[in-house]
Amino acid sequence: MSGDDSTNGIGPATVRRPATARRRRSAAPGASWRRRWQWLALAACVALVLLVVGVRVLVVDRLWPETRVQGLLDDAARAMAEGRLDAPDGTGARQLFEAAQALDPDDVRPRAGLSEVADAALAQARAAVEARRFGQARDALRLAQALSAPRDAIDALDARLRALEAGGAAPDVLLRQAQAAQSLGRLDDGADAALPLYARVLAIEPGNGDALRGRDESLAALLARARARLREGDLRGAATLVAAVRGYDPGHVDLPDTQARMTEELDALRRRAARHLDDGRIERALAEWRILLAFDPDDAAARRGVLDAGAAYAQRAERHARDFNFADADAQLREARALAPDSEAVRAAELRIERSRAAYADRGAQLPPQERRRRVAALLQQAAAAQARGDLLSPPGDSAYDRIRAARLLAPDDPAVARASARLLPGARQCFDAGLRANNLARAHACLDARIALGEGEPATREARRRLAQRWLAIGDERLGAGNLAGADAALSSARAIDPAVPGHAEFAQRLRTASLSGE
Repeated sequence: MSGDDSTNGIGPATVRRPATARRRRSAAPGASWRRRWQWLALAACVALVLLVVGVRVLVVDRLWPETRVQGLLDDAARAMAEGRLDAPDGTGARQLFEAAQALDPDDVRPRAGLSEVADAALAQARAAVEARRFGQARDALRLAQALSAPRDAIDALDARLRALEAGGAAPDVLLRQAQAAQSLGRLDDGADAALPLYARVLAIEPGNGDALRGRDESLAALLARARARLREGDLRGAATLVAAVRGYDPGHVDLPDTQARMTEELDALRRRAARHLDDGRIERALAEWRILLAFDPDDAAARRGVLDAGAAYAQRAERHARDFNFADADAQLREARALAPDSEAVRAAELRIERSRAAYADRGAQLPPQERRRRVAALLQQAAAAQARGDLLSPPGDSAYDRIRAARLLAPDDPAVARASARLLPGARQCFDAGLRANNLARAHACLDARIALGEGEPATREARRRLAQRWLAIGDERLGAGNLAGADAALSSARAIDPAVPGHAEFAQRLRTASLSGE
């Protein structure tokens, strides 16, 4: 065995290692180098990060703020040179110096700049006082005070400004004049009344006790007058007095009580108006709503009440028409149109009244000829008397127009009725034109109805309808421009009801639809 082994040359001393072992021994130096390069790359990255952080600390934290501060200081200097000391948009010298100070609180230059702004504000205030530009002077003084300018300089300028605002008169002279005016009851009716004079004294000497007492007594007297106006129903007068008191002293001790009384009176007036309408006293309700609107044109309850009154007049007109009392029906309908020209209730009443009128005409045709002639003659006589008085189209129910209209229903072909109608036509045309000029479209519509009822020919009435409908479209355009879509739609409906073919109605309707969709 041993001989064979030594013969084969593969003894223990000469045994070969497997191939994998040889490869592992030959590859070991390359892997070691790779690991070294990885550590070197990692070290380089760490060094780069440290370098970037160092540059950031040096450049961003130190050099950049310095550059930014210097830029703000340069902008502030330019603002100072241009006289822009204070600006809400941040471009004033004060705002720029304050921004620089916030960036570097240890830099003394922004603080010195703010001190220069204070001095410049005092100079501006002094120049404005001498030029009698009191508002500018006040603004400059406020800036100087906010930047801690010398107190004695501010006080001296403030005293000079107050004296000039008071007209240069001595406070004791103004005080005596104010007390004299107060004793005569002249509290706020001119520059020489008590309250304006007390205000001038207090502008010079804000702590003047006599002026303060006199002002409080005068304001208490004004509020007493306001409460008396409230008891008399003079809301506008009371409101004017309360506003005057608020202008002099919004914290006056008697002001809240008077304002509360005014609010209570307004609420009571609204309740009374609503009760009157519920009880059928339309005129009284309307009068009280008009008082409320005179006090506040935007009072929503009062405006709604006026429209309700128009609808109530329309209902009353329908009741008269059902009894064939067309004179009163027309009178009530005119009131309804004047109050609520866009109301559906009014338009519905117009249609029902016309149906009643047609039914009455059919009944009149069945009267015996002698009775019909007697009634027509009486109506024409009443119309002539009204025309002689000048009552062509008013008062409603007793006008010449109302009488002739009733006669035409009974005898539309009577020559005497035709002649009487022709005499009234010029007045109806003038009424229509006046209504258009005044933009009183309800009255213009009533006058157009009169022209039609008096037998005016088709070409003239067609032209009048076109003019009235176009005016309604113009009003609709104004309402649409103001964002009042409901009002614009009502105006369009009125225009189409008067003249369905009025030019421009389709285009306006499309604009209205577009606006309605965009608002959804």
